[in-house]
Amino acid sequence: MMNAVLSLLVLAILLLPLLAVTMWRRGARQQAVLMLVLTVVAAINVAIWTLPDAAGNAPAGQVPQ
Repeated sequence: MMNAVLSLLVLAILLLPLLAVTMWRRGARQQAVLMLVLTVVAAINVAIWTLPDAAGNAPAGQVPQ
């Protein structure tokens, strides 16, 4: 289940900047900036869950299935 969530989050990270550019061009500047902020937050979240610590253990690998 965790792998599916992380996969969807990575897809969102890839698509949100494209949608933000579209929103920016249409004049919805505040929404575009918020989408970019959401992208950064999501990317940090994925990094926290997938990057290993000093012992070599990633939090996503420790979640019981």
